[in-house]
Amino acid sequence: MNAETGPTGTIDVQLKKGVLTLCVLAVLSRGDSYAYEIASVLSQAIGMGEGTIYPLMRRMQTDGLVETYLVESSAGPSRKYYRLTQAGQDAFIIQQADWREFSDAVNAVLTTPAPRAAAPTEEPQQ
Repeated sequence: MNAETGPTGTIDVQLKKGVLTLCVLAVLSRGDSYAYEIASVLSQAIGMGEGTIYPLMRRMQTDGLVETYLVESSAGPSRKYYRLTQAGQDAFIIQQADWREFSDAVNAVLTTPAPRAAAPTEEPQQ
């Protein structure tokens, strides 16, 4: 089974989708950026494809988490840059705290030894 088709691949993709907004908020918390640059960072960090980022950026803009502005380029068309709004900054702080709490809980489950099951006892034969 590979990561794309096996049961763990399904979990992997779902986990990535679940944290993608948080990851974009984290990237933008470090400074304004354009979609391709954000996609490149996330592709290297968590393996998300470039095509995933554009619909997400539109949704985040609609939700008021980011705003855009154009920057002229001497080597081609203007680039659309994204920056966090105050709502985006607030969402990042909340989601970051939620992620830490959740990941700490998951790590606790993963590192806690399983209780030893008692050995089965045999029933006396009659």
